[in-house]
Amino acid sequence: MRQAERNYASAIAVYSEGIYEEACFESRQAAEKAVRALLNYLHKERRGHSLLFLASEASIDVPDNVKRCILDLDKHYIPSRYPDVFDEGAPLDYYSEEDAEACLSCVKKIIDWVKSIAK
Repeated sequence: MRQAERNYASAIAVYSEGIYEEACFESRQAAEKAVRALLNYLHKERRGHSLLFLASEASIDVPDNVKRCILDLDKHYIPSRYPDVFDEGAPLDYYSEEDAEACLSCVKKIIDWVKSIAK
């Protein structure tokens, strides 16, 4: 969980510098580490990087707002990093301040949800 919080802090830092695609990626990474911390707390393990399938391994009820955030953040795993995802340009051309704010809001919800379970 400590590393999830560190990635969240990194997401905030790059957001403040206007590096929105990286803020989305760091938010997604923080979410993955938080969900993995939950699985660790529950003595479960799953390989892969899909937040959706990692969270499903917990076999607990995921609130709708957290589930929506998991789905939204999962979409930033590849496009926020690789320029060959887009026909032209690079991730920095496609990510906005609003995108980064949405990612930061979502990762905060996920971290808070995990902390409410894994006390």
